[in-house]
Amino acid sequence: MSEQFSSLAKIIEQVGKDRGIEKQLVIDAVIQGMLVAARKKYGTYREIEAQYNEETGDVELYEFKEVVNDEDFIDDQVEIKYSEALELDPEAQLNDSIGSKLETDDLGRIAAQTAKQIITQKVRDAEREIIFNEFETRKGDIGSGIARRVERRAIVVDLGRIEAHIPPREQIPGEVFKPGDRIQGFISDVRQTNRGPQIIMTRAGEDYLIKLFELEVPEIYDGIVEIIAAAREPGQRAKIAVYSKDSAVDPVGACVGMKGSRVQNIVSELSGEKIDIVIWDEDPAQFACNALAPAEISKVFLDEENKEMEVVVPDGQLSLAIGKKGQNVRLAAKLTGYKLDITSESAITQKTAEAIFNLMLVPDMTETMAQNLYQCGFASFKDLAESAPGEVQVVPGYEEESVAADLIQKAQDLLQKYVDSGEEIPQAPTKAPTSAPAASGGMAKAAADEMLKAELAALDSSNEETAAEESAVEEVVVTEEAATSEAASEETEETQA
Repeated sequence: MSEQFSSLAKIIEQVGKDRGIEKQLVIDAVIQGMLVAARKKYGTYREIEAQYNEETGDVELYEFKEVVNDEDFIDDQVEIKYSEALELDPEAQLNDSIGSKLETDDLGRIAAQTAKQIITQKVRDAEREIIFNEFETRKGDIGSGIARRVERRAIVVDLGRIEAHIPPREQIPGEVFKPGDRIQGFISDVRQTNRGPQIIMTRAGEDYLIKLFELEVPEIYDGIVEIIAAAREPGQRAKIAVYSKDSAVDPVGACVGMKGSRVQNIVSELSGEKIDIVIWDEDPAQFACNALAPAEISKVFLDEENKEMEVVVPDGQLSLAIGKKGQNVRLAAKLTGYKLDITSESAITQKTAEAIFNLMLVPDMTETMAQNLYQCGFASFKDLAESAPGEVQVVPGYEEESVAADLIQKAQDLLQKYVDSGEEIPQAPTKAPTSAPAASGGMAKAAADEMLKAELAALDSSNEETAAEESAVEEVVVTEEAATSEAASEETEETQA
């Protein structure tokens, strides 16, 4: 073997040990490098193969030619005469492929250098593949390293054998890392690129929060406590929903730890991010109530089909339920997977009153019937007019198709009446009486009582004015009588004089 290639066999073992690459991968790289060098020397037209000799530690080159009749011999590059083949192999037959060993000394320095470059590239590719496979299995774990630099606002982290990137969107807002600072994050993605494996880490994702709890809370790691869902606004606030498979284990207490030690460690790692730990419940309405804590919830109207909830809270709890800039309700919505509409008791009371008032505009509609319709999802007589009999038949009192159809027809006639006349549909009073019970459906009656009280007050005022006028008249009459009596007395005195 030539001096140029004598070192190739020696480095096979060393490369395999130093870089953690299987010996066979290095051997394959050497073989391919030798083939490229040979084809560059002899051309691609000739059939050349390379083999690694385990005993000698050398790469041997063989050239194969087809055995042909002496009279048919044409090209010595790919053919060999039958008479010459017999000299090499007495058992040679026509059309056989006879191989002869090539001397590697003839490859030369340039060809040898080319082979070394190819071997180096192949070894590098094999090393990249090993690193990729290693981190592919670590995908979903937490990686820790040293912050080296910032490239295009992305933090470059040295993980030892490779560098990872934390893109700007995966960083916690406000965090600043200097070169040399230790940093950790969740390995969210591993990509194979032309420049080698690319590791993407995140510190802002929910997966990172969940993984931190798994590492900090033994009950989660052991599977006793399970994190069902998590929602974050990185650096500000987060919510996690937990569930215990063992009734004897409090999931919230396990996550908080003794004097809050466990959750405080996680808060410190997340730059002071506040974490709410809530209990998961299979009932979506109850889960939403837990997620909106610490706000108190009065009622929840659930629409499972559209994944929506209308949550009613006391007037004093409205701002607490919504949170600063809507943060609490946003996190709760993300945690539950439902669209949450937060409304106050006074608002829902007014909404109920408006619906009952509107439905009672339908001829022969009683307050009880209007309440039943409203509770079944009909908020106005327009909803009735646009519905099918089957939809109305679920309402108590309208189970018969003919009765439901008759109600729909009345609603359609009423709607057409307002359309034809151009009149506006009457609206319920905008302010509900404070004495009316929330969501009771008695607002129409209460409004009527208020109107009656107003009329009585007006009547009382009118009576007072009439009484005042009569009193004034009586005073005038008394005054006139007194004056007449005084004049008569004076006349009597004069006559006597």
